[in-house]
Amino acid sequence: MRKYLLAGLAALVLPASAFGQDAEVPATPNGIVDAAPAADWVPIEQRDLLVMDLAPGPSGKVRRVVIQLIDAPYVQGWVGNIRALAAQHWYDGLAIVRTQDNYVVQWGDPDGEDPKKAKPLPEGLRIMTEDDYAVPAAGSEIDASTRLLRDAYASLAGFDHGWPVATDGKSVWPVHCYGSVGVGRDLSPDTGTGGELYAVIGQAPRQLDRNIAVVGRVIEGMEHLSALPRGTGPIGFYATPQERTPIVSVRTGEALTDLPRYEYLSTSSASFAAYLDKRANRSDAFYIHPAGGVDVCNVPVPARRAAR
Repeated sequence: MRKYLLAGLAALVLPASAFGQDAEVPATPNGIVDAAPAADWVPIEQRDLLVMDLAPGPSGKVRRVVIQLIDAPYVQGWVGNIRALAAQHWYDGLAIVRTQDNYVVQWGDPDGEDPKKAKPLPEGLRIMTEDDYAVPAAGSEIDASTRLLRDAYASLAGFDHGWPVATDGKSVWPVHCYGSVGVGRDLSPDTGTGGELYAVIGQAPRQLDRNIAVVGRVIEGMEHLSALPRGTGPIGFYATPQERTPIVSVRTGEALTDLPRYEYLSTSSASFAAYLDKRANRSDAFYIHPAGGVDVCNVPVPARRAAR
């Protein structure tokens, strides 16, 4: 089992160690990512990918959104439900129902609020409690230094095996950043099933942490969500069916034969430590005043297609 490590979090791997003692550290975060050795990249299992194909846009091509589902021990009840829904093709034919500027894009059953019209959920889905939004601190491990991270919503923030998390020392929870995917729900004590999902398309709404389950993040195709027309109804819901974007299909990665392999930059690697340092302390020709710190959501974990 992973062990949450509180002691020693202030230790930072020297950025130069990623490139050799005599090597010059690239001046920008993207330069560090581009120079990261292959050993610093972690493969993402195909089963941990959720692939949503939206109806064709103006180009006439299907718009594909690739989501990485979060690892154990976090919110696995909801993740299990999402896998089951995708396996039964339950999401097919639903729609994006809401796009609220600087907030979220939401998708699910447009008739979900009407018991007479709502698409029936399959049997066997788990019902999660509000306690499941976080896990005991003993069940997690923060991989990367937090010396440069600043957080206004928790006593500490960091990264657990590639995922941005926060903690109060007793429990740990995944946080809402740009591109994060969460589970829509009704009023408490409802926690949602996974039949309704959303992606953050604006400034990180960290006030949602521990109030809604964060189940993944968009790693490709974010532009197909963030650039959608904003909803014309209250809080960005589409007022008419014609405004919605239909969902063609949602599948997990292992169900698709044409899906590339993906990988992310290990948050325990020297390359990531250097990347984090550059995100907090840019000193290239463009920057005048290095910030000296950075919010965890302003250190997006790099993900890419793996080389064939």
